[in-house]
Amino acid sequence: MSLASHSTTHAAWQALAAELTVEKGLETRAFIDDAFVDAADGATLTTVNPATGAALAEVASCDAADAEVAVAAARAAVDGGAWSRLAPGRRKAVLLKLADLMAAHRHELALLDTLDMGKPVSSALGDLAGAIGCLRYQAECIDKLYGEVAPTGDNALGLVLREPLGVVACIVPWNFPLMMTAWKIAPALAAGNSVILKPSEKSPLSALRLASLAQEAGLPRGVFQVLPGFGHTVGRALALSMEVDCLAFTGSTGVGKQLMQYAGQSNLKKVFLECGGKSPNLVFADCKDLDRVAKHAAAAIFHNQGEVCIAGSRLLVENSIREAFVDKVLAAAEAMQPGDPLDPASFMGAMVDRAQHERVLDYIRRGVEEGATLRTGGEATEVDGKGLFIPPTVFDGVTETMAIGREEIFGPVLAVFGFDSEEEAVRLANDSDYGLAAGLWSQDIDRIMRITRRLRSGQVFVNNWADMDQTVPFGGVKQSGNGRDKSHHSLEEYSDLKSVWMTLAT
Repeated sequence: MSLASHSTTHAAWQALAAELTVEKGLETRAFIDDAFVDAADGATLTTVNPATGAALAEVASCDAADAEVAVAAARAAVDGGAWSRLAPGRRKAVLLKLADLMAAHRHELALLDTLDMGKPVSSALGDLAGAIGCLRYQAECIDKLYGEVAPTGDNALGLVLREPLGVVACIVPWNFPLMMTAWKIAPALAAGNSVILKPSEKSPLSALRLASLAQEAGLPRGVFQVLPGFGHTVGRALALSMEVDCLAFTGSTGVGKQLMQYAGQSNLKKVFLECGGKSPNLVFADCKDLDRVAKHAAAAIFHNQGEVCIAGSRLLVENSIREAFVDKVLAAAEAMQPGDPLDPASFMGAMVDRAQHERVLDYIRRGVEEGATLRTGGEATEVDGKGLFIPPTVFDGVTETMAIGREEIFGPVLAVFGFDSEEEAVRLANDSDYGLAAGLWSQDIDRIMRITRRLRSGQVFVNNWADMDQTVPFGGVKQSGNGRDKSHHSLEEYSDLKSVWMTLAT
């Protein structure tokens, strides 16, 4: 199912969406032990298109019984060695084939994410490109990471071997369904592990389609499985399993803390977390092109409806340019209004569901009550008379005590702070429970180097926001988590080191 490159119009996407139905082959069952199956107890969950309110499908809702079967199949695959002991070059070939299949079905996969969680289809296509790039990068890394020979005397040989962890459970969020999935499963599979994917109950459809492509690519039985369902049911069961060796999670800080507790209550499994953020974006008066910077600052928070872990939700502006710069941000926001997610021209789509929609509106109400100045947005809106949409919303005059300036909203709400000195800017930026990302805009290289080193953040974007590729790791510090996605460093996380010491005859 695909679109010709010249046919990716609004109407063409609408026509393709009409074909994605259960009656026409849309997969809604769990993928366990190399087969699509209903949940053991027959339970289902309803996935809804937030742009229209229409139900898309009834999807299998797995629980502990399904997790037990999947974990057993994954363990059998590890022990059997068809993947875990397969030569790295052969694993690479399978993963590259999977990447090619994803590319061939990119329109279908992107559309599933758009329908499921409301993001613009143009954004979903960008996510797909990132997911495919991640899979190809990790596949190419497989046969380029070497073990070590330790320095010893003539009477010994010390080897450091790199081995798979075993069974890896990946729990991914709804905001970037396939891209976050690729960031987790690509290095885990590349390292030789068996992977159980738990997609968000709000966006399970693309993960189930990915399972069929993985099967077609040649991943052996039990090596990749998909268990749709809720976090408190199947997610909890995977986290507490004594046979799961590692949890890889992207999501809220609260759930991340819970997963670490589950790991301690079970088998001390490794836990890699990428959690929440309240990222500062620092703008100094010496910037050359404030119009360009303003557009980037607006996109940093309004992209993907603000449902982004690294959203630049705290804008810190030097007071000497603050008033003029905020006006430029407001002008940029005018061009970023929500529209039909199936329209390639739409910059923003719908909020993922009614609960998130109400959560964001509640934060906006709190911002007004706490005394911040609402400069634009703030009211729910509809597209074609329906849907869960919120326009770009900007608050000025935000202080450190306000909820909109401290808590992760996960919506299109920008909090603007002012500062007068470099010291004050750094203090404001670091005054947060989170440390996932930070932005810095300045032409002063000395200032850039000073501040970059002082920002308590896993990543710092200098004169850009989120311009990254697969070669650099992604992750945070403080309550933003401890894991790292992307780059060869993530491949290293999904393997164990085994030391071998041989005594040699002399």
